[in-house]
Parts: sequence; C-alpha cells; structure tokens
Amino acid sequence: MIINLDKLDYCASLKNLETISNKQNYKFIQGDICDSHFVKLLFETEKIDIVLHFAAQTHVDLSFVRAFEFTYVNVYGTHVLVSAAHEARVEKFIYVSTDEVYGGSLDKEFDESSPKQPTNPYASSKAAAECFVQSYWERYRFPVVITRSSNVYGPHQYPEKVIPKFISLLQHNRKCCIHGSGLQTRNFLYATDVVEAFLTVLKKGKPGEIYNIGTNFEMSVLQLAKELIQLIKETNSESEMENWVDYVNDRPTNDMRYPMKSEKIHGLGWRPKVPWKEGIKKTIEWYRENFHNWKNAEKALEPFPVQPPFV
Repeated sequence: MIINLDKLDYCASLKNLETISNKQNYKFIQGDICDSHFVKLLFETEKIDIVLHFAAQTHVDLSFVRAFEFTYVNVYGTHVLVSAAHEARVEKFIYVSTDEVYGGSLDKEFDESSPKQPTNPYASSKAAAECFVQSYWERYRFPVVITRSSNVYGPHQYPEKVIPKFISLLQHNRKCCIHGSGLQTRNFLYATDVVEAFLTVLKKGKPGEIYNIGTNFEMSVLQLAKELIQLIKETNSESEMENWVDYVNDRPTNDMRYPMKSEKIHGLGWRPKVPWKEGIKKTIEWYRENFHNWKNAEKALEPFPVQPPFV
C-alpha cells in the first residue's frame, strides 16, 4: 500500500497522477509536513512502515527570494516528519537530499564523507535537514538513510527547472535564458533511473548510511540549450542557434560543477541505464503534449526577480 502525501503547492498537478489514482494499493492524501498535528494524526491512523521523504521547496532561484520559506519547509518540515516517524517506530526513513549540499568543485569528486559546503539557500536548507535526520540515527539508532542525487529530469517535472523550461520556451518560440557564460556543467539523471536507485536503497540501503546517486553524464548549460535547439528547432546552424539564446548576468553564486562518486550505491547493484538521447527524446515528446498539465504552467516560463533558470 502506497500513501502519497502532498501539499499540492504551485508546482504540483493531480493530472500527473491520473494513471495510478484508481489503483487499489494507492491512496492520495493532501496535507502539509509542517503541520505537526496533522502529521502525528497521519501516523496514528495509517499503518506506515516506511517513509520516503521527497517533500521540499526545491527551486534554487526561488530560494534566493524566499529563503525563510525554504528554511521553514525543508528544515522544520523535515524535523516534524522524522520526529513523527520515529515516534511511530517506522522500519526505515529515507531522506532525499541533493548533490548541491557539497557545494561546487572543478576537479575533486565528492564521496559520501566529503564535507557539506552549500552555497545557496536551497542547498543550505537541505544540508541542515540532513543534520536533523542523521541525529535521529546517532541518538536513537532510528533507521534513517540519506540519498544525494544528481539533477533529475524527465516527464511530469514542473517547467521551472532548466530542462523542461528550455524545452517549453523553445516550443513556445521563446529564447533559452543563459546565465553568464553558460559553461556551468551539471550531471543529468533520467527519472526512471533515480526511481530504481530509491528502490535499491529501500531494499538494500543500510541504516545510518548516505548514498550518492550520480551519473557520469555531464553537460554544460550552454551545450544543453544548443542540443535542445537542434532537436526542437531542427537546425545545426551555429548562427541560427544563437538566435534562440539569451545571455543574462550570472547569479551571485553559481557552482561550476557537482562531480560525485557513486561507487557505494554501485555496490548495492544500481547503475543508471537510460542514455541521454533516449531520455531527452521522451521528455521533449511528453512536454509537447502535456505542458498544460499545470494550471500555472505559463507562469513557470516568466523570469523571477533573480534571473532564472538556476540548476
């Protein structure tokens, strides 16, 4: 039995759940992890033995203008959830974090023992939440597991993140917005691969451990824009590509790379399987048909006070 708890914030859409909404072993509950009374009642009334905690404010550029909200949801909300799960004596609590807690690096690859050095409010809130989760293992031996993954892309993602944003802008005949030189690189992991990683950690992950979920596939933001322009606008002309790119000032802190070692989860039997060409093709096709799954999808394409998109 799977219970899906979600606040249905601006970036959520029940349309994304239509294919599973009538399953007998699935139940949707709308609620906020920051509501401690609600969360406590949920654990008292539902038989919950495992928690996968994905709930968070995640959009980096938004975190600069709503830093306190990110702290409240990501840190306080996580503390509420892990406390209630501990009280309910669940068998396993998996906290989904991010590679951004490490900060940036040009050459050194991060492993799970690398220090946390976050450089933006989003990453800082995730790093702080990790500390609360880990403290329940240290103090109570409550079986928590932490994951840190590369950038995830694929269908169903709200189009504020860089890949669906660039796809949607180009499909609406608008330019891709590039920060600074656009030479910042990111590692991209297809959605079904990261799901397999979570299932692997769920089954084989050891309590108290941290697992990097990384991929060797790395691409600069500028190269990403050019590949999407090639695929969507069907052009290989460098001059024509430049017509679909808009360069703006870089953000205050924009880490150049997040290189991670993932041998630890490889040891559990997981590796990414979906090649970039296959994953990006499926993603483009999905947004062509489903961009309006969100009532406010058009809003995601508008600039924020701090210029988007950040990845």
